[in-house]
Amino acid sequence: MVVKTKQDQITVGVAVEALWKAMALDAVTVIPKIMSSVRSIDVIEGDGGLGSVLRFNLATYRVESNGAQTEKIVELDESHYRYALQVIKGPALTLRNFSALTTFFQLKKIGEQETLVDMKVVYETEKEEVNCSEIAMHPVTCYVQLLEKYLLES
Repeated sequence: MVVKTKQDQITVGVAVEALWKAMALDAVTVIPKIMSSVRSIDVIEGDGGLGSVLRFNLATYRVESNGAQTEKIVELDESHYRYALQVIKGPALTLRNFSALTTFFQLKKIGEQETLVDMKVVYETEKEEVNCSEIAMHPVTCYVQLLEKYLLES
């Protein structure tokens, strides 16, 4: 197995507290509103906090995913605005030939209405393809951009 890490940053024009709430605390209700590929999210284990397992019910999917993706909250640190999700099962793994995929977010206040988001994906794959790290990071960046748009329009 090849274990790789890809990091990136993005600055968004919303307050760190609002972004944190939407990203980490209200994800179960916010994600289906901003991502057309997700119909709903069920907490299937835990209380929605650290260690909880989430089932993403997908609007569009391939047969092998059974219409769902399962992820676990592996980091949730409100005092430092750190949040991480590990994909347990689903198309984020199977469609990209990853055997493991974990996404980390670190939010940092820049100004009253500006937040720096450090993003990191750690993934395992049988073989490293040319653009594998970009494939792993792209959905993460899109997610943060969709959150920003949602919060600015709310």
